[in-house]
Amino acid sequence: MDENFFNKDIDEQLNILENEKFFNKNEIEQSNLLRKKGFFKLDVEERVKFLERAGIFHLDVNDDPPTIPLTLDKVDYLNKKLSSKINREIAYGSAERFLKKIIKEKKLIIKEIKGIENLKNLDTGAIITCNHFNPFDCFAVEYVFREAKLNRKRRLYKVIREGNYTNFPGLYGYFFKNCDTLPLASNKKVMAEFIKSVDILLKRKHFILIYAEQSMWLNYKKPKPLMDGAFRFAVKSNVPVVPIFISMQNSDVTDENENPVLEYIINVEKPIYKEEHLSDKENIASMKEKNYEVWKSIYEDFYKIPLEYTTEKEKIIN
Repeated sequence: MDENFFNKDIDEQLNILENEKFFNKNEIEQSNLLRKKGFFKLDVEERVKFLERAGIFHLDVNDDPPTIPLTLDKVDYLNKKLSSKINREIAYGSAERFLKKIIKEKKLIIKEIKGIENLKNLDTGAIITCNHFNPFDCFAVEYVFREAKLNRKRRLYKVIREGNYTNFPGLYGYFFKNCDTLPLASNKKVMAEFIKSVDILLKRKHFILIYAEQSMWLNYKKPKPLMDGAFRFAVKSNVPVVPIFISMQNSDVTDENENPVLEYIINVEKPIYKEEHLSDKENIASMKEKNYEVWKSIYEDFYKIPLEYTTEKEKIIN
C-alpha cells in the first residue's frame, strides 16, 4: 500500500495514476486501486476533495460492498413473477412507512418543490435525472412523484448499481431489491434484458430515475459532469428527460452529531425533448448539455456563486 500517496502534491498523484493506467480501467478496478492507496481511510469530505481535484467525477466516495455479478434468474425487471409482485407490495408498504418516519423525525426535510407541473403535465414516459448527493435523495424524488399524483397509474423506477441489488445489507438492501429498481449488470445477457425492459417501461408511460452523474458524493452541492446513458435511453425510446436539481441549505434541526440537517429545495425543470433534425448521437450530446446547463443555472442562481471546480487537469474531465 502506498500510504504516502495522499500526502503527495496533486500533480504528482495524478502522474502516478496516469502511469498506472488508472484512467483506462473500469470503475471497479479504479476503486480497488484507490483502496490500495488508502483512499477509503480518508474521511468522506477529503475523498470528495480529492476526486474533484483529480477530475474523477464518476466514482462513488462510499466504500460499497463488493459487487456480486447479477444473473438472469436473479432479476425480474418487468415484475412478471408472482413472487416479484408480492415482494414489491410488501417492500413498498415498508418504504412508505420509512419515508413518513424520516420526514416526521426531520431526517429528510423538503422545504419546497418548484415546477411540479413539469411532471404532472406529461402524458408520456420520461427519464428523470437528479443530482446524487445522499442515500435519501431518491426518497425526495419519490415524494415529488407522489405529490404530483403520478403514482396512481404509473410507477417510478430507479436505475441502481449492480452491487446495490445483489449485495447490499439491511433495510436498504431490501428496498434496493424490491422497490421498482432496475439494476445495471456486468453480464451481457442480463444487460440486454435491462435495455429491453427500460424501453418497454417507458413505452408504458412509466418514469425512470437515472443518476446521470453516476456517482454519489455526500452533501456535494455542485452538479457534476453527466454521463451519456440517461440521454441514450431517452433518445432510443423517444421520451423526454426531466431534469431535477435539489438545492440544499441548513435547517434549524441538528442530527445526532449536532450537525445541521440540510433542507431540500427540489427544482423540477421543463422536459427536454430530442430534435427530429438531429442524429441520435447529436441528440444525446445536445440533451446532455441542456440538462447540465439547467442544473448549472439553478446552482448559480440559488447559491449566488459561479459554478467552478477545483480540478487541476481539465483534460481528465474531458
